[in-house]
Amino acid sequence: MVRVKICGITNLDDALMAVEYGADALGFVFATSPRRIEPNVAREIIMELPPFVSKVGVFVDEGAQAVQKIAKECGLDSLQFHGKERAVYCSAFKGAYKVIKAFKVSADFKFETLRGYGVDGVLLDTYVEGRAGGSGLTFDWQIAREVKASSMRPLILSGGLNPQNVAEAIQAAHPFAVDVSSGVEAAPGRKDGPKIEKFIRRAKGRPCD
Repeated sequence: MVRVKICGITNLDDALMAVEYGADALGFVFATSPRRIEPNVAREIIMELPPFVSKVGVFVDEGAQAVQKIAKECGLDSLQFHGKERAVYCSAFKGAYKVIKAFKVSADFKFETLRGYGVDGVLLDTYVEGRAGGSGLTFDWQIAREVKASSMRPLILSGGLNPQNVAEAIQAAHPFAVDVSSGVEAAPGRKDGPKIEKFIRRAKGRPCD
């Protein structure tokens, strides 16, 4: 069954709602974004989460010491790097955390970009000039399917997913997991309960009422 990560969590109500509807992982953004969260706030939310929910910190070209400090303070178990982080940088966190490297997909995406990254998972997002993520735009999912076949690492599909297209995206790319933020929001940083419920149901192949 496809796993679901609800990203851009900024408050406890949204976090608990996402978990109640079946989210496998929650994402906390520690980078410049309308969904940015301070580490002390993320820690308070994470302390209230039930067991077996993965806590993912999202970083963009952050210093390694700062990442380590935030991860320890917040109780993160996975790190997701969305910037220009090199393979050696990502490898430094292996063992202590699960490491996910995000790559931006454009029309001229080159598969060689993934070479050398010994990470635990590869996330594909839509390339948008000047944006690290959260654009709400999709890319060609056939590329994701080809990346999955060639990389032999768990594929996480992101970029423009929403309750209306997530089932189609999964059918096209066969990812290990899907990652959504803006597609289940009422406003930037504020989640929409019915959208989350419908998204998770469709991602996991459950009937919607």
